[in-house]
Amino acid sequence: MGGRAVVTAGTGGIGLETAMGLAARGHAVTVVGRNAERGALAVERIGAVATGPRARFVAADLASLDAVRGLAARLAGEGPLDILVNNVGAMFADRQRTVDGIEASFAVNHLSPYLLTELLLEPLRAGGPSRIVNVTSGAVRTAKRSFDAVEPPGGYYGFHWYGRAKLANLAYTLDLAERLRGTGVSVFAADPGGAATEMTDGTMRSPRIVSPGLRLLWPLVRRTFERATSGSASAAARSSVFAAADASLDGRTGLVIGPDARPVMPFRPATDPRTAEAVLRLSRRSAPLVPA
Repeated sequence: MGGRAVVTAGTGGIGLETAMGLAARGHAVTVVGRNAERGALAVERIGAVATGPRARFVAADLASLDAVRGLAARLAGEGPLDILVNNVGAMFADRQRTVDGIEASFAVNHLSPYLLTELLLEPLRAGGPSRIVNVTSGAVRTAKRSFDAVEPPGGYYGFHWYGRAKLANLAYTLDLAERLRGTGVSVFAADPGGAATEMTDGTMRSPRIVSPGLRLLWPLVRRTFERATSGSASAAARSSVFAAADASLDGRTGLVIGPDARPVMPFRPATDPRTAEAVLRLSRRSAPLVPA
């Protein structure tokens, strides 16, 4: 397929493995991250497997909406874009807020990729046939399905709030696929299935991330988490690489690619048009394309 590919949170874990997979297929890969040192190491690793142009690193704090806008302007100014993989994601044991004052889980897992995608639609159209891949999670099944506000009512439980943000992003992804149908831009969700990464090691060991009822069963819940996140990042990246670059998906759109790199049925609540409408209203209000 070739062409320009951007992978957010691409300096480690699943994102780095995704970038390596795309570079091995001949794509000119840009990895986005916060740390220049990690970025340099990532570019070196990608270079060892690349069959096309040299990879590069671009620094951006994707928890900041202004930084996302700046990144989008830079990438758009460089011309047509063939692949955008929104790999960025984070789970927090305790409630946090971004520099914009927005609850961090919703900001990082949904508003950031939403905003970057919307701002890059023109270069993606120009690069068509092109693809957008948003990384999803099985945690969507634990989510409250209320999107009237960034923060749902009730207590803060990191795993469930992470799942809610991912559900918002999945509903947005499936809706975007329909909006862009026939434009040459295909849209996919990729479910990595889980892997041993910095995110899972740093948060999924704490009972604070689940609701009080599940805390009573924490030994069982923790073992479940450990099994679900025991795989390698390289295996978890297969769904993203497949969604971004496999020729069997040419001309197709609106699919969820499962951990085995095959299309799977989407989580039904994410296909509800009312959910998509609520998510879009909240997203446009919380992350306007042009700052107020």
